Amino acid sequence: MTDTPEQFSASAPALGYFYQPRFALYYLLQLDETAHVFIEKQDDLDFEEKGGKLTLGSMKHKQAGEKLTDLATDFWKSVRVWLASYKVLKTSKDLRFFLFTTAEANGPFSKLFLPDAVVDPNDGETLAEKAIKKMAESTSEAVTVAKQSLDELTDAEKEDFFSRIKIFDSLPRVEELPALIQSKSFRAINSNARNAVFQRLEGWWNNEIILLLTKKRTDPIVGSELSDMISSIADEYKTDNLPITFGGAEPENIDASGDQRIFVAQLREIGISLERIRHAIIDYYRAFEQRSAWARESLLVSGEIEKYEALLTEEWQRYSAVALDELDSNASEELLKQKGHEVYKWAQMQCMHLKIRPRVDEAYVVRGNFQILANTNPPNVYWHPQFLNRLESILGAGQ
Repeated sequence: MTDTPEQFSASAPALGYFYQPRFALYYLLQLDETAHVFIEKQDDLDFEEKGGKLTLGSMKHKQAGEKLTDLATDFWKSVRVWLASYKVLKTSKDLRFFLFTTAEANGPFSKLFLPDAVVDPNDGETLAEKAIKKMAESTSEAVTVAKQSLDELTDAEKEDFFSRIKIFDSLPRVEELPALIQSKSFRAINSNARNAVFQRLEGWWNNEIILLLTKKRTDPIVGSELSDMISSIADEYKTDNLPITFGGAEPENIDASGDQRIFVAQLREIGISLERIRHAIIDYYRAFEQRSAWARESLLVSGEIEKYEALLTEEWQRYSAVALDELDSNASEELLKQKGHEVYKWAQMQCMHLKIRPRVDEAYVVRGNFQILANTNPPNVYWHPQFLNRLESILGAGQ
């Protein structure tokens, strides 16, 4: 048989890796806020709830349409893992073993472990006896090893062990979970913002999972912590606020001395230091990218950016008029630069009250939008009083 590229594809295992943390998020949201989760501790997922109830969960993300048979390796490998934990924790009445799978349980034995399974009172066999009989039908390594471990238990312990197992089958697939999480847990969030909130929440969640896996975080993730994060993120998407997601971001290859953009040329014209020009480039970048992100997520109402730019421009016109009121046509270059410095300092340090929305307090939004206004041709705002008259020669010199 000829090999095909598809047979070497790692897409199925990769989806399983993504499924584990995403399902943990989905499941924890359904539990009490006091519940918490570990990942890859005793099993794929360890959930502990109020009163010490401990659930060890095995995760299986299978191909679409796949079935979970009575002798499926997925189940018996999990049984082997669970037996190791059971032997240590069997005195705990609150220990449970869950198999979470996207496959459908279709064998009469596997169906006995479904949450809504009904036990026939006239059936003379216990779960443990049925399991042992089923194991005798297979010579696979997974079943053989599980049977060897099971044989170390007493008959009562065997029955107790199997009574703690549940199979949750036909679960949502990895790509279906975001919509389910949003529909069940984000009802108090504006529908237009739910996907954006989810994206940020999952980014935080995955980072916490990485910290757990690398042992840099030793405490489990608690349900209340998850609720607080959802509330905090969602708060940024209310009508009087906007999310701030570019704090600390910087563009690559900042060239304060060679950048030829108009807003940088303006700063050179009034003698601003290279370090302050560098700050201006960063503010421009953050504000520009933030505006783009707001637009992509449809968070801005029609004309909102234009209205905000008009506000900044009018305030600049008013302050500039006052600052330059006493200048005459014979003012020296030194005085012109001094006045330009004064107006620029005002825009950078005294305008934080000029907000696009009442609770958007991030300084780069104001500072960066002034830089954006200073970068048009001709600029909507300028610092040197004679900059417009010099613009053509300045741009020509920079080419």
